[in-house]
Amino acid sequence: MEGAQVEKLAGEFDFTEGPASDAEGNVYFTDQPNDRIMKWSIDDQLTTWMQPSGRSNGLCFDGQGNLWSCADENNELRIIDKNKSVTVLFNRYAEGKLNGPNDVWVGPDGSAFFSDPFYPRPWWDRDTTQQDGQCVYFVASRNSQPVRVISDLGQPNGIIGTPDGKMLYVADIKNSKTYSYAIGNQGALTDKKLFCEMGSDGMTLDNLGNLYLTNAAGVTVFNKDGLQIKNIKTDEPWTANVCFGGSDKQSLFITAKSGLYRLRMNVKGVGSQ
Repeated sequence: MEGAQVEKLAGEFDFTEGPASDAEGNVYFTDQPNDRIMKWSIDDQLTTWMQPSGRSNGLCFDGQGNLWSCADENNELRIIDKNKSVTVLFNRYAEGKLNGPNDVWVGPDGSAFFSDPFYPRPWWDRDTTQQDGQCVYFVASRNSQPVRVISDLGQPNGIIGTPDGKMLYVADIKNSKTYSYAIGNQGALTDKKLFCEMGSDGMTLDNLGNLYLTNAAGVTVFNKDGLQIKNIKTDEPWTANVCFGGSDKQSLFITAKSGLYRLRMNVKGVGSQ
């Protein structure tokens, strides 16, 4: 990474989010105000992969190549297969609509965690929540209903787990903190620890266990002990999310407000991306 420069790949989006790479290293990301999922291929071609997309936001691939989507037009968690067939898993918890699934991470066993903060959207016909909190949920499988596993954060947003499926990182963006949790049976979370005094919109991990957080400061990198080791600036007022992609998974892709950026790294991405 030393000496490498952040490269702007594309711009003129309204708000980019949710980057995720498939097994080949193609990177998918969302332009939520324009209701579309974009694709940046390993041969550097930009295409619109799906439009409309249910106002997709956060994305994550599972081990079978399906794309999980936080689609908050109707407060849904979705799975999109390789043929672009959409399965809606659910849009409710208990007696009310979800706030609006925001970020999702799919573990190595096919289970998933997603954050559900409340951000009123202009495409909704409501401006109040039907839930009693802004929480994090666990989904045991694509045939399961969500189980609430975190309810004590101000506004959970960015979320990612380690590739062995044993640890989960969750950002409380409202209170500028990121926590780690041990993942147990059926998604039970224990051993909550403050990882760092910074919130985040999105997250990724590299093969050294470094955690990448995103916000107005750009991309800030912390080592596995929670110590800041790097800050990567963009020319945008807000940096929303990150993932590793490219054929060697050694390029960091950054979605920042209106643009898609790339930075060559000396580390690689890991896990479901």
